[in-house]
Order: sequence, then C-alpha cells, then structure tokens
Amino acid sequence: MKKEALPVKRVAPMQAFVFNQRRKQFQDPRVRQAFGLLFNFEEANKKLFYDLYVRVGSYFENSELAAKGLPEGKELEILNEVKADVPPEVFTTEWKNPVNAAQGDYRKHQLEAMKLFNAAGWSLGSDRILKNAAGEPLIAEFLIDGDTFERIILPYVKDLETLGIKASVRVVDSSQYKLREDNRDFDIIIDTFAQSESPGNEQRLFWGSDAADKPASRNTAGIKNRAIDKLIDRVVFAKDRAELVAATKALDRVLLWNFYVVPHWHYPFERLAYWDIFGRPEKLPSQRSAVMQVWWIDAARAKTVAAARGERRSTQGAHP
Repeated sequence: MKKEALPVKRVAPMQAFVFNQRRKQFQDPRVRQAFGLLFNFEEANKKLFYDLYVRVGSYFENSELAAKGLPEGKELEILNEVKADVPPEVFTTEWKNPVNAAQGDYRKHQLEAMKLFNAAGWSLGSDRILKNAAGEPLIAEFLIDGDTFERIILPYVKDLETLGIKASVRVVDSSQYKLREDNRDFDIIIDTFAQSESPGNEQRLFWGSDAADKPASRNTAGIKNRAIDKLIDRVVFAKDRAELVAATKALDRVLLWNFYVVPHWHYPFERLAYWDIFGRPEKLPSQRSAVMQVWWIDAARAKTVAAARGERRSTQGAHP
C-alpha cells in the first residue's frame, strides 16, 4: 500500500466564523477584528489537527486571485476608484491572520483585542463583563447544527470569556438551523464560500448589498458596502484575464480589511492510498490528482504487487 499527499492548486474555499452584521454588536469592524485576534488557530491546529492544516488567508486562497503584498499596477488603479470608501490599511499594509508562533504572542493579541474593544465603546464593568455605554453586555452565540465543531468552538468561547465576552454555543437540529440561518436569527455561524478560477455574478450573491436583506441568500454576513458593490461590478465586467485577476485581488483585499469573518483552514493536498500498480504522467493536472482520468495500470507493477500479496497470503495461511 502506498500513501501520498499530492499538492493541488484549486481555489481553497473560505470556510470561516461569519458575523451577522445585522446584530448591533458586530457592526463595528474593530469588534470583528478583535474576535479574529482571539481565535488561536495554532493551538487548535496542534491539539486537534496534528498541525496538518494551513490557515485560510484569502477569499481566493491557493490561487493567483489572492491578494498578496501591497496593491500595485491595475489592482491599485481599481482600488483608487473606491479609495474614499475602504479602510486606509488596504493601501499601506498587507492583510495577514494573527499568528501565535512564540510564547507570549497570544497575550499580545489579547491586549490588542482589548484596545480595539475599548476604541469601539466596550469596556469591562465591575463584574468583568464587556459592556457598551448603555450597559449592554457583549454577547456572542455560535449557532451550529451538530457536535463536529464543538471541540473547536468551546476553547474559543473560553478565550472570549477571558476578555469579558458572554460567549456560548447553541446546537440545534438541521431543520431549526436552516430556519434560523435563512431568517438571520444568529450571532455567528460557520459558513463556506467556494470560489472558481473565474469569479463572476456569484460574488453579488455572496457579498452584494442587494442580497444582504433577502432571506436565505448567500450573503449570510449581511454585507452592505458600496465599495464592494463597485468592485464586484469590476469583476463581473472585466474585459480580459488580467483585469479579472486585478479586480478580484482588489475585492479580496477590501473584504479582508473589513473583517467580516474569522477565517478557518484548508488542506492544499489530496490524500491518496493505493496499491502501487499504477503509472501516471510526470506532470499531473493542477486541480486534482485525476486518478480515473489520466492514471493507468502498469502491468509490471501490478504483477509485482500481486506476487507480493500472494506470498503474504501463503505465509499467513501456513501452519507449523
């Protein structure tokens, strides 16, 4: 038996904790950014995933469409068209997930998060609960429809509680979950936004203002942002591949700097386990291993494996 992890270059979906911006406590991007600082992905990856996963750092991860470095060229030209309506960091700072690589990193992120909460009008009361000027506590309920994600969310909830957030997990059955998601009756859910190499009209469904108030639309976050609407149009009406890539990078960058989600992770490989009886092209398709399409049975290898398996059966069946 042979085992391999073959790299693939298909666009990784943005799986994430999604904030419902229809809820008052999540309308300030500083609050959403602070929540991102408090998610310790490295700890979860180490304790739960054997350090196998890679953090998603783009809405178009693992592709040429992902925004990297600082904007330049055609992308910068497109972003300048919406400069007045986007965070200034879009032009000055590369967006990156917080990383907890060394001892003390998470404590540093906690301090940064508290500064953001304070700047957004939330402060610790005498009961150690974060409250706004009206005395309302900062509440965050994670809505899920099964126990798969509980082991990931529960440590996150504890970390949020450390800073005074009244966080909890609510597990409901799938029909109730669907009803609550469609009617936007949630604080935070887990959602996944799959992308292709050629994005288009579906971006309006994911992030467009027209979809924000429609029940059951894909705009679960409730994004209503005129700069994003304009960037979506630039993607949809791109005249060539170069313009499409530049417009998509611009859209990606603005989505990231608005902190609409707390990104999860992906695995940029395809796991395979097989008997070593196959031949395959030296260069495989970039999107997948394509076993059924381009691999073939190598007669010599198949004969060797069959002989080895026959010898093993013979040995196992022998009696002293």
